[in-house]
Amino acid sequence: MLIIASDDHRGHRYRELHNGEMVDGFERPERADIIASALRAAGHEFAGPDAVDRELLGRVHTIGYIELLESAWDRWVAAGHTAPAAMGFMWPTRGFRDREPADIVGLLGRHSFSADTSIVPGTWAAVASSAAIAMTAADRTIDDGATAYGLCRPPGHHAGRDRFGGYCFVNNAAVAAQRLRDRGIERVGVLDVDYHHGNGTQEIFESRRDVVCVSIHADPTEEFPWFAGFADERGVGEGEGANLNLPLPRGASRSAWFDALSTGLERLDSVDALVVSLGVDTFEGDPLGTFSLTTDDYGRMASEIAALGVPTVLVQEGGYESDDLGRNVVTFLGHH
Repeated sequence: MLIIASDDHRGHRYRELHNGEMVDGFERPERADIIASALRAAGHEFAGPDAVDRELLGRVHTIGYIELLESAWDRWVAAGHTAPAAMGFMWPTRGFRDREPADIVGLLGRHSFSADTSIVPGTWAAVASSAAIAMTAADRTIDDGATAYGLCRPPGHHAGRDRFGGYCFVNNAAVAAQRLRDRGIERVGVLDVDYHHGNGTQEIFESRRDVVCVSIHADPTEEFPWFAGFADERGVGEGEGANLNLPLPRGASRSAWFDALSTGLERLDSVDALVVSLGVDTFEGDPLGTFSLTTDDYGRMASEIAALGVPTVLVQEGGYESDDLGRNVVTFLGHH
């Protein structure tokens, strides 16, 4: 399988607020390096991404938001901040006016939703490259008629139209889906198999019928992102019925997970192409998940998804540092 990847992600190394203390980020460069090493050892072909299409990013996110991400670090430094990472510390929650501040700290608070995601000097280069990888994987899938995998880092499925958080800045799956639409695909499906709900992907497409979103994830009453991902969120307006959430309790069994996959694939049986948000933090040994999928289960997962028989783009989401991270991705790709 063709792997689209870049080394630009390595400049995005940051610290995050986790359980009340600042720690090294779980979403670290070693994640992508582990996956890439395993894929090279398995004999997969690698290629770099094309330059990112900024007009495409503007159809997924707001232009102002993209410009903020691009300029945030320079504006942080110009404002006199000396902290090694730029982030907001106040958010416009209930009772506040939702307005655009002039100050960079306020802007970062306005356009983020969690304190686990900060900006460092190399963040924008990594984010732009990750989006370019997703875009290029979509193009190669259409051009070559074969599945392409985007080794995206940072991940993207938590990023909304104008908000970052959950380690995500630009929504790579949404970029790939929009690219497929722009290339003439009538109805695109997005299947999110990450442990956490793809709240950003849902937000971006919730009022549209041309993109069908299905997410299998941990119940948000118990897990991040806590405020989105419930079963009654079915889409808005014209998009009513085009969104399907399949939340599962902490520690859900493998059989329960695959039952949910069967339900999700039934909803996707009429799409013309598919984007898979491939999170492997559903693995039994993942430090941020509680599900119990095994390495072999990723082969079964891939086979069942491939049975849809439509052009498919794979973009990497979660899956955190463990001895099995690379093996799990290799197993999935080997069965698709």
